[in-house]
Amino acid sequence: MPIIGALPEPLMSALLDAWRHAPTQRKVGALAVPMILSNLSVPLVALVDTAVVGHLPHAHQLAAVAVGGSLYTLLTWAMGFLRMGSTGFAAQAAGREDGGALRQVLLQGLGLGVLLALLLSVLALPFSAAALSLMQPSAELDQLARDYFQIRLFGLPASLATYALIGWLLGTQSARGPLAILLTANLLNVTLDLLFVLGLEWGVAGAAWASVIAEWSGALIGLWLTRGALARYPGQLDLTALRRWSNWRPLLAVNRDIFIRTLALQLVFFLITVQGTRLGDTTVAANALLLNGLTLTAYALDGLAHAVEALCGHALGARDRTALRRALLVAGTWSVLASACFALFFLVGGHAFVALLTDIAEVRELAGQFLPYLAVLPLLAVWSYLLDGLFIGATRAREMRDAMLIALVLSLPLAWLLQGLGNQGLWLAFLAFMSLRSLVLAGYAWVLSHRDLWLPPPAEGEIAHAQRARTRE
Repeated sequence: MPIIGALPEPLMSALLDAWRHAPTQRKVGALAVPMILSNLSVPLVALVDTAVVGHLPHAHQLAAVAVGGSLYTLLTWAMGFLRMGSTGFAAQAAGREDGGALRQVLLQGLGLGVLLALLLSVLALPFSAAALSLMQPSAELDQLARDYFQIRLFGLPASLATYALIGWLLGTQSARGPLAILLTANLLNVTLDLLFVLGLEWGVAGAAWASVIAEWSGALIGLWLTRGALARYPGQLDLTALRRWSNWRPLLAVNRDIFIRTLALQLVFFLITVQGTRLGDTTVAANALLLNGLTLTAYALDGLAHAVEALCGHALGARDRTALRRALLVAGTWSVLASACFALFFLVGGHAFVALLTDIAEVRELAGQFLPYLAVLPLLAVWSYLLDGLFIGATRAREMRDAMLIALVLSLPLAWLLQGLGNQGLWLAFLAFMSLRSLVLAGYAWVLSHRDLWLPPPAEGEIAHAQRARTRE
């Protein structure tokens, strides 16, 4: 029986049945609410950075945080597979009640994080030099952006370790763990931001050092929190298995595909920054404000997508089709409602939102002209966030990769044709990209459902583990 698509009863009836299923509602709420709160704390820190630096006297100071932050984000978000890959495999292991596999996924994620942090630290400086040369910023913006980026690199190992820890904790359906990590780290970031930038007058460098200290704090908290999750799933780590390539291949294959997918997505945001920089400091600053609004929306909706990841992965590990369908329908309905609320917020309160972030008159005026584009984005992007959660929980990263690449390839020629429209053309191309991303993902989901491929035949090891579990019961 397919998971999505041809339902055994009319669609409306299926939606109502899932919506009325109280246990599923509770599970979605228990995962989504803490993740929404913790996710919202991330862009709120970026908003505080923007608001604090935005009240410094010069536009190039705000633009430096936007440019330097986008360079650092390109590095770290490209490593987002450390979270997403860990979530899917950990959720499926939890669904099988396989404590040994959970320990293996945790150690593999942390090991990859440390290795990649070392590699990126070597590549970061030449990468930033090339990127800034491509942007062609003003001399003041160039120097401040370099300073900000170089300071942020001190937090890179902690940032990557936190990705793996959050993904693993979420896979065990421990949403309070990521909430504790992100809220503690980000509240510390906000406090230090105000102290360093406004109190000690460190300027742009102060915002960077606040982020570094907060990132290390979050990583240490995450390591401490793994103890409770491991206690709920007893088991032994098989050190011999860690030395076998066959036990690394599935995780590395998924991480490779998510890496390519994430890199393509970050390339889109990077190109927006590049093109905005070429249009002037005021344009890149205005776009940074609006993209902060998109980030706020994305992190909130991702809280529901994270619930889909954990619940769908758990259902797939337990081979429970009904639980999988219910999780998708309940989380999907809430996602659509939330996206409509964000769209309304940006339409009605967009100007107040912009005014809160900066008092630079020309930046406010330009950002206000493009608020309608920001209001449309949540309605177009919500489907990709929800479907990403399904594919991550199913550890089907290849389809996510291909969907992103197809959307990017189709959008680039359109962006080139719209260059003559300036910033308006840039935003139109971005809307087209987000629409294509959702449509292609939906197409892949329909194909997998039509062919009934969401639940592959269990491996022999999984069958033996399930038999042992039933014997213990």
